[in-house]
Amino acid sequence: MFNRRWKMEDGTVPPGPFEPITDRVRMNPGFGLKGLIGPNGPVDPQLSLLSVQTRDGKPLCVLANYGLHYVGGNPNISADYFAAFADRLQRLIDPKNESPKFVGIMSNGASGDVNNIDFSAPAKKYGPGEQIRVVSEVVAQSAMKALAEVEYRSDVKLSSVETELTLKVRRPDAKQLASAREILKGVEGKKVLSGYREVYAGEAVVLSEFPETVPVKIQAHRIGDIAVVGIPCEVFAQIGLDIRKASPLKKQFTISLANGYNGYLPTPEQHAVGGYETWRARSSYLEVGASVKIAEAVGELLAKLAK
Repeated sequence: MFNRRWKMEDGTVPPGPFEPITDRVRMNPGFGLKGLIGPNGPVDPQLSLLSVQTRDGKPLCVLANYGLHYVGGNPNISADYFAAFADRLQRLIDPKNESPKFVGIMSNGASGDVNNIDFSAPAKKYGPGEQIRVVSEVVAQSAMKALAEVEYRSDVKLSSVETELTLKVRRPDAKQLASAREILKGVEGKKVLSGYREVYAGEAVVLSEFPETVPVKIQAHRIGDIAVVGIPCEVFAQIGLDIRKASPLKKQFTISLANGYNGYLPTPEQHAVGGYETWRARSSYLEVGASVKIAEAVGELLAKLAK
């Protein structure tokens, strides 16, 4: 696992970079980029598991949570390593298919800025779907080791709490909107916008029609001594780590993209250094301080669960 936002020598992060032919913004900094000195944030190496059995001890379900973004490498596998992990875990737990109703689930952790690519090393070449299989196998085998030590209980406490925040939208101001519309004049009638200037100009116009605020649902659930938090964003790793550190229930994990989609959730510090995950678009539109308000709300929910 690696934080995919990397520092430049000047303390910023690469804005893309831009591909030389199409000028399209890349989602990652790229290999061998001049001035690249190291990751600009942490990762969360914890693999969390919640396992459920039937009364007679047969495996029923395992909910896993891992802070790793999708892997990619095969456009025909939309569910990525999440589904590959679930399938592999089912075969490891029940190789004879004696429990056909078993369900394996991999949930998306605080991974908005985390992938499994080391940009300080030469690029590795994988065949179609190979990287998905590699990741799912490693994580499934780690899950099996952890499951061997699980002690099952029948008297777990169950409780859930939720709240709805009202957060501001980073809409463009009048000057920014005028600039965006000027850019779009030059491509009027074009069916598909290309190049970062066109794409983000189009996003600015779309966001100008957004409401000034949006509702954001935050949930927290307690299952025994485990707390599960749900946030409808692509949560950066640092936020997930901070939530767990402050949680009164130390066995805690965060599920990203829960109950909706409100774009990337960087910290204010990550907003300050830039990068495409912070650029105003439907993929990143909440106010700069959104992560602080969300973390505070999560803390209050976890405090209620701990009582």
